Amino acid sequence: MFFRQYFLGCLSHASYLVGDETTGRAVVVDPQRDIDAYLADADEAGLTIEKVIETHFHADFLSGHLELAAKTGAEICYGEAADADFPITHLRDGDTVPLGDVALEIRTTPGHTPESISVIVREHAGDDVPYGVLTGDTLFIGDVGRPDLLSSEGVTADELARQLYHSLRGKLMTLPDDTRVFPAHGAGSACGKNLSTETSSTIGEQRRTNYALKPMSEEAFVQVVTEGQPTTPLYFSFDAHRNREAHALLDEHAPPPALELDEVMARRAAGAVVVDTRQHPEFAAGHLAGSLNVGLEGRFAEYAGDVLRPDDEIVLVCDPGHALEAKVRLARIGFDNVTGFLADPVRAFLDRPDLVVRSSRLTADELAERLRTIRDVAIVDVRNPGEAAEGMITGAINIPVARLLDRIGELDPARPTVVYCAGGYRSSIAASSLVAGGFDDVSDVLGGYEGWRNRHQ
Repeated sequence: MFFRQYFLGCLSHASYLVGDETTGRAVVVDPQRDIDAYLADADEAGLTIEKVIETHFHADFLSGHLELAAKTGAEICYGEAADADFPITHLRDGDTVPLGDVALEIRTTPGHTPESISVIVREHAGDDVPYGVLTGDTLFIGDVGRPDLLSSEGVTADELARQLYHSLRGKLMTLPDDTRVFPAHGAGSACGKNLSTETSSTIGEQRRTNYALKPMSEEAFVQVVTEGQPTTPLYFSFDAHRNREAHALLDEHAPPPALELDEVMARRAAGAVVVDTRQHPEFAAGHLAGSLNVGLEGRFAEYAGDVLRPDDEIVLVCDPGHALEAKVRLARIGFDNVTGFLADPVRAFLDRPDLVVRSSRLTADELAERLRTIRDVAIVDVRNPGEAAEGMITGAINIPVARLLDRIGELDPARPTVVYCAGGYRSSIAASSLVAGGFDDVSDVLGGYEGWRNRHQ
């Protein structure tokens, strides 16, 4: 058997290539949108990708099923409750997908979504103990899939949580304890609230350690899995719908075109959003007025999806050689309208200093002084609610980055505004978004809340 996990850290996403080396038949499960790694590994191992199996319609990334089908001719497979705008093969509970001696068994496991399935992998078709189970977003390491993402679609969190309770106990926990567990996400994903940094486990270990699998009633389970979930990123609804649709394919090798400064400014004047992907200290030292700062060093696509709209035209400012990376990472969440990048930003900034501004960044002591000497300062905590619950600067309002666009009307553009997060990455995103939105006086806090707490609490 050929079995390989691909873990994409910036989205906490795991996908899988599974094949039979004797027959050369293979499948890819839950692929990311840029597919070269699967194609290269399949070619090296002498495998032909015959199927793309999606455990459900993903909300946190745009999947690569269309790209893989176009490249390989593979059929796209979903659970029997799935409905899509492109041809799919439905996999039903108990179906077997033979690859040779290697065989896959499908189990319907609704709960995270109605169409969710899990894929049991047997190295030999008759093995009593499977090699593993690909659980999608039904079962994570240390957690289970959140059931509240489809509440806006007419399916309640309560209904899905009850389905999840029975899927876990009736379909997954019936597997032998030695069965390996391979989920679709790890720590950092907003698809659950307590995901482990580990990327695999076993059924037995999860039975012993996973809070959601402890003996409890259905009512208790519903309560525990629906409370305390992280803020849903703004783009999740877009991706959940986009994954059902036929759409243009990604060319992961074609960089966006280089643009001179005049063209960048003309596009911005026409409504394009300039996204500066440099690290926040560099952005603070000098950037094009009105640009957003979402650094490539962090969870770039996820946070870009919080402060951009899917149909925005995007022009990039990047360190040399990173424009293609930024384009591909945005494409992983379906933000495809990247029309170019600024050629040689350093030269452009030197040639046109009149277009360049600095960000206001305050130390904890400078913030304390501002609060003493300036009336009516608005303080915005852009951390998630769980972080804010552990302590906030007195007088702050908690608006997570993922809610900033929706709640910007709660803030007064004329008030001096100070933004903070945990360390500076998210506050730079939020502060630049507020400035681009017309706020007159915006600063963010160096060292974030920890820096403030160490000095003033």
